[in-house]
Amino acid sequence: MSLPTTPQQATELAGALRQALGRVFVGQQSVVEHTLCALIAGGHILLEGVPGLGKTLLVKALARSFGGQFSRIQFTPDLMPADVTGHTLFDTRTSQFVIRRGPVFANLVLADEINRAPAKTQAALLEVMQEAQVTIEGKTLPLPPPFLVLATQNPIEQEGTYALPEAQLDRFLLKVLIDYPSLDEERALVAASCAGRTGDKLDVEAVQQVATPEHLIALQQIAASLQIDASVLDYAVRIVRNTREWNGIAIGAGPRGAIALVRAARASALLAGRDFVTPDDVKRMALPALRHRISLVPEAEIEGLSVDQVLGTLLSRTDAPRS
Repeated sequence: MSLPTTPQQATELAGALRQALGRVFVGQQSVVEHTLCALIAGGHILLEGVPGLGKTLLVKALARSFGGQFSRIQFTPDLMPADVTGHTLFDTRTSQFVIRRGPVFANLVLADEINRAPAKTQAALLEVMQEAQVTIEGKTLPLPPPFLVLATQNPIEQEGTYALPEAQLDRFLLKVLIDYPSLDEERALVAASCAGRTGDKLDVEAVQQVATPEHLIALQQIAASLQIDASVLDYAVRIVRNTREWNGIAIGAGPRGAIALVRAARASALLAGRDFVTPDDVKRMALPALRHRISLVPEAEIEGLSVDQVLGTLLSRTDAPRS
């Protein structure tokens, strides 16, 4: 299997990854698309949804589709930073300290219920997510590329949780909302999960490996080189700048939000089979790229407005370039 060298080959590879995920992950097409966009763009995902919607299954299936290493960290109030990144141990046989690497040393890391750990442990992921490296006792250890953190949080149960600080939220390329499946999707999901199986172990054996980590690195490089017209780039920047002045938004997105929006739009264009970015790509990725980077004023929250509703109004009133 040769490495992709053209946008067309990259799109075919992305389609094969999507098809591989579809073997075990039923429905939720937007969730799959946004997850692949983050992987192609080399960014991290904050996935929000109630328990039991297949978040762990999605990450395990994605890791299996390209033969990547998968690691899961269950965040709890007593989880320490060293439990995430690793620590040093004294080896009595050699009378020397050795480094024991933590679970972040993987291609795909599932940070399950990340908001259940205190701020000190959450902060241990900052260097990991931003620099793709870990520093233990003054020694810097790089993480294996490609590297993606997929963090989950439950939007309903807030007792015993610690809200993620804005600085850490900003490190996530996308925030994806996963909702209940439709009737047909849930019927197909239940039928597939109950066909001759006992227990509720996550089975990803049906997922075929269609790529390697090297393929994904090449895929990311091709996506980063897609053409984006100056008018489309200006459109993305204007959307982000409008969030800082929009009525109903207390805190708008910073420059990292515009960078994330352009990166995600490039990945979306690649998935759609194009070698250039359109205004529709920018508009399509605006919600997942910006919803976690803004805060509403109290009056908007009292009126029952959601972040997505406010962003939707902003997008509808921001002029897009015409082709």
